[in-house]
Amino acid sequence: MSHLIVIPRDRNEEGKIIEVTPESAGWKYVGFEVYSLKQGETIEKQTEEKEVCIVLLSGRADVKTSKTEYKNIGKRMSVFEGTPAYSVYVPNEDAFEVHAISDVEVAICAAPGKGSHEARLIPPEDVGVEARGYGHMSRTVHNILPESEPADSLLVVEVYTPEGNTSSYPPHKHDKDNLPHESYLEETYYHEINPQQGFVFQRVYNDDRSLDETMAVEHRNVVLVPEGYHPVSSVPGYSSYYLNVMAGPVRTWKFYNDPDHEWLFKNVMQTK
Repeated sequence: MSHLIVIPRDRNEEGKIIEVTPESAGWKYVGFEVYSLKQGETIEKQTEEKEVCIVLLSGRADVKTSKTEYKNIGKRMSVFEGTPAYSVYVPNEDAFEVHAISDVEVAICAAPGKGSHEARLIPPEDVGVEARGYGHMSRTVHNILPESEPADSLLVVEVYTPEGNTSSYPPHKHDKDNLPHESYLEETYYHEINPQQGFVFQRVYNDDRSLDETMAVEHRNVVLVPEGYHPVSSVPGYSSYYLNVMAGPVRTWKFYNDPDHEWLFKNVMQTK
């Protein structure tokens, strides 16, 4: 199996099924966890030096920080209902608690914080929804924590790709600290597939092909993107959902397109 894939494990005593740390990924900024909580279960965490975006993938929960409490949030019972998620932003040097009112799947997205912002709820009505691409490159994007919204490091987005379509395409990368032309951003892709026995293909490759991995990615797998271009293709019969987390030294998304495929942009203005 590729070293870029992180597969889910059995629930531990906290309900955690996925863990990516900067140390395990071999990078500096992005952390990512998924918890599968049964009704009535609770997780409690300190943010320490990290800011956090809690994304309720499915189910309903009470979410509390040291200063705020959001009761009975969450609406969708599956990411494939297609409605935007409820999320909660929590700054560094804070704490949070998630209490499951129903069975809950919750993603914890983390990156270095600077204490610049207060905890806040990000309800579905505050999530920008947009269609990107055309034809077999079309997909739907939910901008949970885009750079236009306050945070210190984190960028968080959900993407829905219909069966047979390709997204994060035409291929682009963001692995050089070369602003204003390109920003350095580490990235995780948390995948869900509908139906769950399906798969998608994701390729991660750089210009000199010193990195060139093409992976069959299954339900609940995480793909690490430390560098390079990273398109995702769904296959007939199976629709794709993924949750992206990005962070780097500057909180801006400036990408560079693969020159071999840039001709595809004649009708495309954005590529995620």
